[in-house]
Amino acid sequence: HDEPDEAKLVPFAAFAKKFGHTFDTSSPEAIAISFNQLLKDVHGLPEQHVLEQLGIRTMSKAKYTSENIGHYGLGFEHYCHFTSPIRRYPDVMVHRILFDVLNNKIQPDKKLEDKCKHASERERAAMEAERASNKYKQVQYMKNFLGEDFEGVISGVASFGFWVETVKHKCEGLVSINSLLEYDEFRHVETDYCLVGQRSGKKFRMGDKVTIKVVAANLTKRQLDYEWVVADELGAEKEEMPKGKKKK
Repeated sequence: HDEPDEAKLVPFAAFAKKFGHTFDTSSPEAIAISFNQLLKDVHGLPEQHVLEQLGIRTMSKAKYTSENIGHYGLGFEHYCHFTSPIRRYPDVMVHRILFDVLNNKIQPDKKLEDKCKHASERERAAMEAERASNKYKQVQYMKNFLGEDFEGVISGVASFGFWVETVKHKCEGLVSINSLLEYDEFRHVETDYCLVGQRSGKKFRMGDKVTIKVVAANLTKRQLDYEWVVADELGAEKEEMPKGKKKK
């Protein structure tokens, strides 16, 4: 695990600052300290979920390599991949190297880095297959609830809409920006991880709770389509507004 991605870290630090949380990006050590402090500070706060999710996304993806780059997450300067019991081919590679070292048969493997690269590629392929199969089962399950409303949390935002994960089922679907046109025209504010209504000022931001309706479940595309339930949320907003004094 290498150091966090700077291109993702800078906007994340700016976003965290909007909630009053400082984040020191001056060095890898300072970043690690800031992350640990942030996790403590946001515990139990409304922004906890969104900052935790965005923080994870700043992390560099793990990869196998013969170069010792340590382990950023664990704070180790020297690190060697290992699982017990053995369940990955890189474990076998490490065992073979250890066996040779213990028997004083150290022979540099010129193809070791190529093997590491291949192992990383296969791991990514396995993860993609796992995500695809999970998504298929989610879509298959949610077909039973077409037309029904559920509470959800916004798990991602893009220029074409936002993703919502249902609280009850943990099934993620897309609310297309086109489905919001009857209410307002929305623009994507990338630095704030949100969509903002041009006229209403309504915001859909990562971590916000929303009510959605399941409108489509396409097994072939492994895709769930949701729509924002306007009436329920506007009604809730009105209930929360302080009531004015009645005229005599």
